[in-house]
Amino acid sequence: MAPGALRPRRPGREWPGLWVGLLTAGLALLAALSARAADTAAPAPETVVVRSGELSLRALLYRPAGGGPFPIVLFNHGSGYARAERNHRHPELLGPVFARHGYLFLYLYRRGDGLSAGQGVASGDVMAQAMASAGQEARSEAQLRLLQTDEMADAQAGLAYLRALPDADGRRVAVVGHSFGGSLTLLMAGRDPAIRAIVTFAAVGYSWDRSPALRAQLAAAVERMSAAALLITAANDFSLGPEEALGAQMNRRGRPPHLVRIYPPVGQTPDEGHDFVHRRVATWEPDVFAFLDQYLSAAAPRGP
Repeated sequence: MAPGALRPRRPGREWPGLWVGLLTAGLALLAALSARAADTAAPAPETVVVRSGELSLRALLYRPAGGGPFPIVLFNHGSGYARAERNHRHPELLGPVFARHGYLFLYLYRRGDGLSAGQGVASGDVMAQAMASAGQEARSEAQLRLLQTDEMADAQAGLAYLRALPDADGRRVAVVGHSFGGSLTLLMAGRDPAIRAIVTFAAVGYSWDRSPALRAQLAAAVERMSAAALLITAANDFSLGPEEALGAQMNRRGRPPHLVRIYPPVGQTPDEGHDFVHRRVATWEPDVFAFLDQYLSAAAPRGP
């Protein structure tokens, strides 16, 4: 062979070390990714029963890793129907996120809704019947009545259930609500001084301009409540009035501690903007948990 010529490589003799190294590195990477996936896997929720008067409501309970006691979060979903054309409930998008951040999270299906179908009549069905029979004013009256009675009773039962769990820290209590559930959350905070923090997503967005009576009740609740408040919506929700007006009211009072966050539009329609809580979890996650961690930490001061 001429000087400088390349010697033919013999398969299996000159490169075995390289192949073994690559295979070892690949197996190590696969093991690392598998371990990481196991660490971040969504916790499987436990289906539990919450008694509200004579009703047996179903709820999904998400637990963080560890032994607790954990701060607790009740989630109040929006109004719903016994037979929805599309699924408006997405606990699978919310529960694992709260549990990963160390919160004991209860997604309660209030009467007639979702897993609680057959236990009373869903709020959306009640309001739709009132609208069909007597128009918008009747719908608004039915909405306010539900928020102050049946739906309030269900939410309070869910919070009581959470507080009684052995791994719950009943002193660190938050309530999070979306849409109709955001209104319910504000009204709950006006009644229960033990609630330390609330987060509302698109609260009252659809009804703000349609129900002066509801606006008045929410303003009264804000006057009474001591819970720190984070009011969230997307810029293309049905209305920005709730966040702007209630935030301004809190500013005038100088209490409670509060933040208003209006995020960029989501999708193309008010419906899509109203669903910000489900469509943009990664967007709101840092803000929500910075807020909750501040006001629900063991050393956090209570609101004034």
